[in-house]
Amino acid sequence: MTLFVKFDFNAVCKKVLEDQLNQLNIKYKVVSFGEVEFLETISKEQMDQLTDGLSVYGIEIIENQKTVLVQKIKDCITEMVFSEDAPNVKSSVYLADKLNHSYGYLSNLFSEVTYTSIENYIILQKIEYTKQLIINDKLSLTEIAFKLNYSSVAHLSTQFKNTTGITPSAFQRIITKRREIAQKNS
Repeated sequence: MTLFVKFDFNAVCKKVLEDQLNQLNIKYKVVSFGEVEFLETISKEQMDQLTDGLSVYGIEIIENQKTVLVQKIKDCITEMVFSEDAPNVKSSVYLADKLNHSYGYLSNLFSEVTYTSIENYIILQKIEYTKQLIINDKLSLTEIAFKLNYSSVAHLSTQFKNTTGITPSAFQRIITKRREIAQKNS
């Protein structure tokens, strides 16, 4: 039997973080996605336990200010791409407004720290979301292209193929075939 799941990455991360903080009896306030303010001084032992507890889920605590800003850029991109009502503005304007820095500064910093461009990271996130939407099988490729602010299905298909090596239609066929096989085997 095969199980297909849909999840909200932000909600999952927030829940894991809250569970770990509550388990250690740390008083905190969630400031924004990926940012927590401690309401009391915590010991090195608590910090080590928190670090270890979060690492099991692939979550790490960031201390370098450049890395913090890069993570905020990634979080904003994830929010922008995966949002149910994605903003219909250029990503450069969205990021500059949201993070209160010029897009040029954000772009240079992102490239310096990650060795890739913001534009490439956005494409990767959009393709990941496209895969999720195809797997959920509720939207057509035209609807997906519109939802993710692509100018056309052809533009989405080109980026999908350049990123994954296959077209979205081929990906749909693979998912359909896997479902058929899973149903036969159950």
